Formats: sequence, structure tokens, C-alpha cells
Amino acid sequence: MANYIAKSTNSLSFYLTSDDEKIGELIYEKWYASNAEIKTFNGANFHLKSKGLWNSKIELKDGEKTILEFKLGWNGILIKTFFQNSEKNYILRTKGISSNKFILTDSEKKELLVAEMDTKLDNLNYKYSIRTTNEFESFRNKNILVLALLHCINYYIYMTTIVSIK
Repeated sequence: MANYIAKSTNSLSFYLTSDDEKIGELIYEKWYASNAEIKTFNGANFHLKSKGLWNSKIELKDGEKTILEFKLGWNGILIKTFFQNSEKNYILRTKGISSNKFILTDSEKKELLVAEMDTKLDNLNYKYSIRTTNEFESFRNKNILVLALLHCINYYIYMTTIVSIK
């Protein structure tokens, strides 16, 4: 098990840490954009790009290769990973209707990660506390996955906010 903290320093970037060690950063091109960049502190860069009708699917690219994709579904955010040329499916759900808690499960409905948004927004900066299981911690690409999941959560919040306003 591990604990991560994701904090926004402004409306365009989030830093991910674990035990005060910097893991990476999620950087948006503009406020509430679908496109973003992931930078890990070991020097790797990845790009999140929207695709499809109404930008309904987001792909995480390592160069030209898609390593993760997600889209909103009726039961949550449907996530496919393609790490090490192996496809795996996950779902990210909220706990409750208007919850600040998100749960990642695998295709066998086994809980792997819980992310909880701090509801005390300080100057419109967000903070997430993320707890993972031992199984999740064994994933080779866990840091990239946590940063991509942070984007999934932000995308979900943005999309559900737009729908509730209209």
C-alpha cells in the first residue's frame, strides 16, 4: 500500500508526491482542457490528447504510441491500458452520486486505488489524497497511471459540471 498526494499549484498544473518524493506533474494547456502533458521526474514525457466525436475519448501517448485511453461510460470512466503490449481494462467510479471519492477497479472488480478530493478548496487549488493497494503498487507503470487517473478525475468533474449547469 502507498499514499500519494496530488496538489494543484494553479489551475493548470498538478504535482504528484509520495512520502514527500516528487513523482511527476500533470500540466494542462489551458483551464479545463482535454489535452495535457504528463512529466515524470525521471525525465519521461507523455501527452494526453482528445479524440473522437466531441472529444469523447482521451488517449495517453508515448510519442506516437497509445499506452492508455479512457472515455466516460454509464458506469464510470472506462480505461484501457496498453503497457508492455498487454491490454488491461479498468473502471474509475465515484462513490455515491455527488461524491468527492473515486475508486479504481480492475476487470474482476477488485479495488486497486481510492482517490479523495479535499473539499476545502484553497484559492481554487485542488488536492487529492490517493491510496493504492499492494497489487497496484506492483504495476510497472504505476506512476504514469496515477497521473493519468488524475486527469480522468478532472475530466469527469469538468464533464459532469458542464452537464449539471446546462
